[in-house]
Amino acid sequence: MDALQPLRERIARDGFALAAAAEMRPLFGEMRDWDRFAASWNDLVLDTHLPEGHRYRRRRYATLSANAGETTFRLEPHQPHYQHLEYNPLVGGIERWFEPIEGDVLASESFRRIMAFTLALYAPLKPTSDWHVEVHQFRIEARPEAAGQPTPEGVHRDGVDYVLVLLVARSNIESGTTTVHAMDGRQLGSFTLAAALDAALVDDARVKHGVTPVRPVDSSKPACRDVLVVTLRAR
Repeated sequence: MDALQPLRERIARDGFALAAAAEMRPLFGEMRDWDRFAASWNDLVLDTHLPEGHRYRRRRYATLSANAGETTFRLEPHQPHYQHLEYNPLVGGIERWFEPIEGDVLASESFRRIMAFTLALYAPLKPTSDWHVEVHQFRIEARPEAAGQPTPEGVHRDGVDYVLVLLVARSNIESGTTTVHAMDGRQLGSFTLAAALDAALVDDARVKHGVTPVRPVDSSKPACRDVLVVTLRAR
């Protein structure tokens, strides 16, 4: 049986799957350059599109594409990230330009395996679709005077078809719990991404998701949450 089928069935049944690293790791395969891949989060750039009082998010961004049924991707010309106000009332409705994800990150074994997994997982759910893919490196910083908000727009949809949220690292933080909700607001599940490769997999057309703010455990030390987000939208 296809090793991804149990995850795919959970997504088809519930609209989401929350999966621990122990389940995810064998599905990705060997990622020998993981440490170097994870270290690239140290080179993210402050997100200045958020309003004043929200200077805790660093990010980089890339746009990719993939053909139906394929697990390889193409890098598209750099372009802005855009969300309708319906999906992001905080900073939707504008073109947001972010620094691109570095080429060596996109070429890394770790990223290529993550993308192959993501395309292989979701493609059978829309088997004839080519994909518009957006990739986000996020670092949320927590400070004693201000919690970091992974989803400052609140519980939301991204306005795409499918989402992968993959934890890369977390350091000196508490909370940061991912919650999944029905369209009427009922909470359907929750899971704190705590170990590298813990993941949330979401059918964005069927459920909403959010993440609770993160706070430092030791206020004298840096505190942050690093995630990779990949979204797929059928062309």
